[in-house]
This record gives sequence, structure tokens and C-alpha cells, in this order.
Amino acid sequence: MYSFSPKLKSTSIILLIVGLVLFGIGFFMNKGITTEKIEHMMEAVHSSGHNAPTHSSEMVGPQDHEAHLEHAAMQIHNQPLASIHFVAVFFFGVSCCVLFFYCIQHAAHAGWPIIITRVMEAIASYIPYGGAILVIIMILNITHNGHLFHWMDPDLTDPTKPNFDVILFEKKKFLNIPFYAVRTIIYVVGASFFAWKLKAQSKKVDETKSRTDYQMLYRWAVGYIAFFGFASAAWAWDWLMSIDPHWYSTMYIWYSMVSCLSSGIAVIILLSVFLKKNGFLPQFNDNHLHDLGVFLFATSMLWTYTWFAQFMLYWYANVPEEVNYFFGRFQHYSPTFLPMLIVNFLLPLLVLVSSSIKRNYKVVTTMAVVVIFGHIVDYFNMVMPGTVGPYWKTPEVFLLVIGAILFVGGLFIFTVMTALSKLKLIPTGNPYLHESEIYEYPF
Repeated sequence: MYSFSPKLKSTSIILLIVGLVLFGIGFFMNKGITTEKIEHMMEAVHSSGHNAPTHSSEMVGPQDHEAHLEHAAMQIHNQPLASIHFVAVFFFGVSCCVLFFYCIQHAAHAGWPIIITRVMEAIASYIPYGGAILVIIMILNITHNGHLFHWMDPDLTDPTKPNFDVILFEKKKFLNIPFYAVRTIIYVVGASFFAWKLKAQSKKVDETKSRTDYQMLYRWAVGYIAFFGFASAAWAWDWLMSIDPHWYSTMYIWYSMVSCLSSGIAVIILLSVFLKKNGFLPQFNDNHLHDLGVFLFATSMLWTYTWFAQFMLYWYANVPEEVNYFFGRFQHYSPTFLPMLIVNFLLPLLVLVSSSIKRNYKVVTTMAVVVIFGHIVDYFNMVMPGTVGPYWKTPEVFLLVIGAILFVGGLFIFTVMTALSKLKLIPTGNPYLHESEIYEYPF
């Protein structure tokens, strides 16, 4: 049985509090930005010669100075909500992807990962807490206390208004506030239900050691896979892609999901190695680490494929309404957009391609940290350009982003480790436990 150490508990609480304080400082700095300062920021951006729009709404409606100033003010005041939004979506996605990975193993009757079953269940325990943050963000947006989603402005779908947008009018059947709110609730409640049900069923299998109960665990796992397949695609549309509702990509749902899946496997590695090094999970060995390393390498390459395939199709087509998505990132987010390929693709390729290196605990855990960092940057690039635009190289954005990461990261650690301390680390009722304990990679 794992015991949540007071030192680690204190660390997670300190991260949470420090993150909240930094976010609060950044929030009040953002609220203190005057119209005069916004005009100076606009002038600085335009004088740099980089004029590519970061959002399609910049090309619709009036194009006079007042319209541009209003748009810039909205982008700048989006900074707090955008900062917490991308971090919240990322960590929620990571925990849901870990549960997806967990269910795949049960559906496949895989024996090797049974040792880390409780690790995956503990990570999935964050789902309702991460979902609660997303519901709060949703409420702020639909009550117009936040402006991350351009399509929520009622004037854009009113033919009598000067800002009328025919594309958003045509998409109104899907992109409307009531349906968006209902979908968000379905994602959060559905994922939370499956996390609870799978944990409860897994515990029941331990207690009864019944094959019938194990069969029910298998069925619930298949049910979550089906739910996740639809929900992960839809929340990528709702929470990420609809930030710029003119632009769309058929690769986007896989791209955003695989980013979280790769990070989720990295989190599993870090937690499993932590437990082993502290004597709580001695059954975890080099063979389990090797297989997790294989999945970390494979998902990193899959992420690269989806990133490149999406980019290549837009570059080849060169349709003006679509390539602005990338031009804005090239011009205004050059320090983070292309350099993340080094972290998310090149380093995993060069380091993890060797089979033997995947048994090295220090190397694999280091790469796990690198991958998590890289995909946080990836989600930053998904959200910030369309919400904050070019106004991100400021002290308040730095404080907001660091504060959001520390706050949600601290909550994630506290929730996961608390859940882990309440679980029996070894699933003794699982019929594949012995196979996992004696598992040896054959090559």
C-alpha cells in the first residue's frame, strides 16, 4: 500500500498555492492594461513587419482603426482565461488518455501492464477535478465573461449586424451556446463516470476474484473506448479547433489526442519509476519500462506524423483562408511553434530508437519529462495564437502561464497521489497478474 508522504503532499500544495499566487498577480497586471498601452502594443506589433493574422475574425467585418483596437483589446484581456484553458484541457486530456490506454490493455487481455494497473487508475482519478475546471471555464465563456470563442458573439450570426459572418451563420447548428454547454457536460460527466466505474469494477475483481466480474471489467473497458473515440474528437473541435471557427482540419482530432496520449504514457513512466525507486512497486522491472518506452517512442512518432501530415496538406493546397493559421504562428510564435519539433520529435527519435536504452531508468524518465514539457508547449501553440494573438511576449502572460501550469500541475499531483494511497497497488484478482510478474521482453 502506497503512503502519500508528507513531503510530497506539501510540495504539491506549495505548487498549487504558488501557481495561484502567480496567476493572481498576472491577472491583476492584465486588468491594469489601459487603452493607451494597448495602442502602443498594436503599434509595436505592426512596426515589426509581421502582419499575418492569428485568427480568421481579423479578416471579417470593419477594418478601421477602432475595429482593430477593439480586437486587440479583446485578445489582450483574453490572456488569463487562455492561459488556464490550455493547461486545463491538456491535463484533462492526459488523464482521459491514460484511462483509454488502460482500457485498451484490458480489451486486448494484455498481461504485461497489469502491474501498473493501479498507477493508471490513480492518474484517471484526476478526471472529475480537471473536468470541473473546464466546466467553470465553459460557464465563463457562455456568460460572456470570457471571450476565447469568437463564434459565441451573437452579432456574428445576425444578418442585420455589420459584423455578420456567413460562415459562422452556416455553422450555427453545431456551434451554438446551449449545444456547446451540453456537450461539455457530457464529456466531463461521461469520462468521470467511466473513471469511477472502472476503478470500482477493478476493485470488485480483487475482492471476488470472479471471472464473471473480470468479464464485466472488460465490457466497461470496451464501453469507455467507444465513448472516448467520439468524445475526444468532439472536445478537440469544441475546446480547441473552434477557437478559430473558420479554420478546420481533418487531422486535428488525432493530432490533439496523440499529444495527450504520449504525455499520458510519460506520466505513467514517471509514476511507476517513482513507486519502484521508493520500494512500493518492486515488481515493476526493466521489461515493463522497456514496453512503456516503446509506447512513448511510438506515440511521439505518431504525433510527428499527424503534425507533418496536417501541415503538408495546407502548405500544398495554399488556400489563403486556411494557411493563415500557420502564417500567424510562423510570424508571431516562432520561438515555440517549430522549435517544439526538436523536443517532441527529434529528441525521442534520437534517444529512444535503441531497444537497450529503453531499459535505462534515468534516460527514459528524463525523456518522459521532456515529452510532457514539449506537449504542454504544443497545447500552448494550439490555444494562444487564436485567443491572445501576437500579444504574448509580456510579463503578465509569463506569470499567467507559469501560474496556471503550477496550479493545475500541483492539483494533478495531489489528486493522483491521494488516489494512489487509497488503492491496493497490486491487483491480486486479475487473472493476468502472474503473467505480468514474470513478463520478460523476448528480444
